[in-house]
Amino acid sequence: MLLERLDSVTTDPRLQATIVLLASFVIAFLTEVLFRGVLLIFVQNTKTHLDDVIVANVRRPLFLSVLFLGASWAASLLEPRAWLVFVLNATLVSLSILLWTGALMRIASAVLQHVGGRSEATGVLQPRTLPLFNMLAKILLAGAAVYLIMLAWALDLTGWLASAGIVGIAVGFAAKDSLANLFAGIFIIADAPYKLGDVIMFEDGLRGRVTEIGLRATRILTNDDIEINIPNQLIGNSRVVNESAGPHEKERIRVPVSVAYGSDVDIVRQVLLECPRGQPRICEEPRPLVQFREFGASGLEFYLCVWIHQPQFKDEVIDGLNTRIYKAFTAANIEIPYTKHDIYLKDMPVVRAQLLAAEAPAAEAPSAHIAAPTAQTAASHAVTAQAVSAHVAHALAQSGPTLLTGPRRFTSGPG
Repeated sequence: MLLERLDSVTTDPRLQATIVLLASFVIAFLTEVLFRGVLLIFVQNTKTHLDDVIVANVRRPLFLSVLFLGASWAASLLEPRAWLVFVLNATLVSLSILLWTGALMRIASAVLQHVGGRSEATGVLQPRTLPLFNMLAKILLAGAAVYLIMLAWALDLTGWLASAGIVGIAVGFAAKDSLANLFAGIFIIADAPYKLGDVIMFEDGLRGRVTEIGLRATRILTNDDIEINIPNQLIGNSRVVNESAGPHEKERIRVPVSVAYGSDVDIVRQVLLECPRGQPRICEEPRPLVQFREFGASGLEFYLCVWIHQPQFKDEVIDGLNTRIYKAFTAANIEIPYTKHDIYLKDMPVVRAQLLAAEAPAAEAPSAHIAAPTAQTAASHAVTAQAVSAHVAHALAQSGPTLLTGPRRFTSGPG
C-alpha cells in the first residue's frame, strides 16, 4: 500500500528513496518529542524510579531503529546490487540488535533491583542473590543477540552447533582461568560468603568494602579510597574474613598492652577501662573489658577489648585508644616495658688483664673472713622471703578478692 502511494506521487526511485528517508527522520523526531515531552514528564511524577529507567533506555534505540528501517527501505527502492542490499540490511539489523540488547540489559538490571533489592524482599530474589540473576540475565541476552546476528547474516547454525563440542573444548583450554573465575563468581554469589557493602579481609591483610561482585572479579574499596579488582578464583581458594557478617554489624577489637613487672594489676585494669569511656565510635553495650593474657618476656600482657558500631571505624578507634592509653599510663605512673639487650664482648686481652688485676687483692683475703658474711647473707635471704610471704598472705586475707581497699579512678588526661 505504501509503495502504491509512492508510485502515485512519483516513479523516480531516487525521489522515492529521499521521501522515505525524510519520512523516517520525521517519525524518529516525533518519537523523540513524544518521549521527551510526554513520557519523561509523566514518569517523573510517579513514585517508582523503574519507569524512568525503562523510558530513558528505550528512547534512544527506538529513535535509531526508525532511522535504520527508513535507510533499509530507501536502499531497497534504489535497487542496487543484491549483495550490497544484503550487507546493508545485515549491518543495520546487527546494530539494532546490539542497541536493543544493551538497553534490555540495563532494564533487566533495574527490574531485578526494583523487585529484589529491598531489604524486606523474600523468596528467590534477595539482595544477596541479585548479582547472580543479573549475571544470568546478561548471559541470556548476550546469547540471544549472537544468535539473532548470525541469522541476520544468514549463517548456517547447523555446522556451528555440530562443532560446538570441539569449540567448547578448545575454549575451555584457552580460557580456563576466565572460566574458573566465572564459576567461582557464581559459587560466591550462591554461597554468599559476603555481599555488597560488607567489609572483608584476606589472609595477606588486605581489607576493604565490597563494591561489586562481577563475572570475573570482585571489587573492594580500601580505606585509602583505592579500588582493587581481585579474581574470583583467588577468593574462592583463600580464607576470607567477613567483618560485617553475624547477627549485627558490631565488631570486637582487641588492643594489646604491656606493662612492667611489679605494676598493680587492678590499677592497670581500672586505668584501661577509663580509656574507652565517652568515645563515640565505641559501643556502651557490650561493655569494654580487660583481659590479663599472659606473663610476657618483658612485662605483663593485657588486652583492652571494646565493641565498635561498624567495622570501617576499626583503624580510627585503635588510633584513639592507643593515644588515650599512653596518656593514661603516663598520668598513673605505669611503666610500659621495652626490650633490653645485654652485649658481651669477647677476646679483649687488655680489658681481661685489667679485670684480673682489679680482682687480685680480693682473692688474697683470708677464707675465714669470707665464711661469716656468706652465712649471714643466707640467713638474711631466708628472713626476707618469710617476711614477703607473710605480707602477701596478710594482704590477700585483708583485701578479699582484690588487692585494693577501695575504688580508685585514674583520669586519662585530655584527648
